[in-house]
Amino acid sequence: MVNRRSLLGCDVATTTLKTPRFACKQVHVYLIYIQLNTMRENVSTLSFALTKPRIFVMSLSAAKLLREQGLNPVLLEARDRVGGRTFTVRNKETKWVDLGGAYIGPTQNRILRLAKEYGVKTYKVNEEESLVHYVKGKTYPFKGSFPPMWNPLAFMDYINLWRTMDEMGKEIPREAPWRAPHAEQWDKMTMQQLFDKILWTGAARQFATLFVNVNVTSEPHEVSALWFLWYIKQCGGTMRIFSTTNGGQERKFVGGSSQISESMQSELGDRVKLESPVCSIDQTKDLVEVKTVHGDTYKGKYVILAIPPGLNLKIHFSPELPPLRNQLIHRVPMGSVIKCMVYYKKNFWREKGYCGSMVIEEEDAPIGLTLDDTKPDGSVPCIMGFILSRKCRKLCDLTKEERLKRICEIYSRVLGTEEALHPVHYEEKNWCEEEYSGGCYTAYFPPGIMTQYGKVLRQPVDKLYFAGTETSTEWSGYMEGAVQAGERAAREIMCAMGKITPSQVWQPEPESEDVPALPFVTPFWERNLPSVGGFLKFMSVSTVLSLAVATGLVAYKKGLFPRS
Repeated sequence: MVNRRSLLGCDVATTTLKTPRFACKQVHVYLIYIQLNTMRENVSTLSFALTKPRIFVMSLSAAKLLREQGLNPVLLEARDRVGGRTFTVRNKETKWVDLGGAYIGPTQNRILRLAKEYGVKTYKVNEEESLVHYVKGKTYPFKGSFPPMWNPLAFMDYINLWRTMDEMGKEIPREAPWRAPHAEQWDKMTMQQLFDKILWTGAARQFATLFVNVNVTSEPHEVSALWFLWYIKQCGGTMRIFSTTNGGQERKFVGGSSQISESMQSELGDRVKLESPVCSIDQTKDLVEVKTVHGDTYKGKYVILAIPPGLNLKIHFSPELPPLRNQLIHRVPMGSVIKCMVYYKKNFWREKGYCGSMVIEEEDAPIGLTLDDTKPDGSVPCIMGFILSRKCRKLCDLTKEERLKRICEIYSRVLGTEEALHPVHYEEKNWCEEEYSGGCYTAYFPPGIMTQYGKVLRQPVDKLYFAGTETSTEWSGYMEGAVQAGERAAREIMCAMGKITPSQVWQPEPESEDVPALPFVTPFWERNLPSVGGFLKFMSVSTVLSLAVATGLVAYKKGLFPRS
């Protein structure tokens, strides 16, 4: 019913390359990689024989693609593990738990392709029973993607909100949102300003705020309307991004999402170098020099950075980055989220007819949205919840135990049972404290940034190329986006080497046969339901006309009008 994601790292890769065009010539490509919701790689200084083509990529997905083209990538990973903003923990209490990016669904075809290749199975997140909407201290069970609104005016407002966001998104190009016809106008306003402009009821405004919190872990007043509308559009629209069934949260990986990263790591072997954060990149010589904080130096022909834009600030560049790129990386902060997993002895919520998905609209509640995280075989009952945005910043200084207490209390109120007060285990991950992430799920664009700086987001700087989920054009912020970005950056390097043409850099992905996408069908009456403003205007015009007709009839009967 909602969408979630997370992953990151910092890697560098190097390889010696020999092709007909580069005969007798070493070509090293370094990849520095920090990625969201996907995998991650490390690089080490290796000397490769000139008889076998090899190259470097930034992300695991980039490294994999280059390796398949006869090249041997090496990656520098800042952390002591691969996976970045995906993070699977294994222990006896949980078996396995995804504390970072976890959810996948229809139209996320690249990550599904990798999962199938590595034999990683998926399972559906439970949504058999009723979902729960908790608002104004009351629990309302419901079915479907969005909770219902019982107030007629609020319902019209609510429907108009989704319809308006999807319609505005149709104008925005996935590859270049700054070229949208109304880009300048929409980029000057926040989502809060857009909500104030189109919404009439407090109920719709409150849910709209939660919608932003849940999807980009930030506040409506913090994000550009242009950027947020683009973000929703490139994830398939409001229904696709927010839904569990047939949406972004439909499935998880059996055994955890980190398996995909770890499988790639196994393929690369000792070319993956952990705990190797990059601190400088020097392009002033024939070969690029990349240095790590531990003093290791790598020389190569190309570099791919696959990190959130803001983490570029941890690296010294020579020569300095171009002005727009240098300013961009100062202007795109990360979202704020704590992912919380509360374990219980049994699935008491299912016994009460609830699936485990809760949409919680209460300012004092720490959690905004939950999903059932019980294992697919029914073992290890668990509810996953997100502490989002302003609430994350407010509660991040509490102890782990204090957060758990507050979470269990709100679950008890929402589900109407004291069983929620008695967990048997708790896991959480505060992504705001991660040095090589800076937050989750993704970097967001404040007002005015996309139109002024967006064009340089993926623009190479000499021998330096950029990837990372923030640079993707499909499911940015998810594992899918990270894979797309890594493979695109790998093909940009291949294009620069003359191995492919520019038209081959961007490639569509065939739809997954195992997880096909179904269309979302909107009823005719919802498509044509007026907005509150339109309804009130219609009613006022109707009232005026009715009064005019009534006045005319009275005047006619009293003989005030001449009769023929």
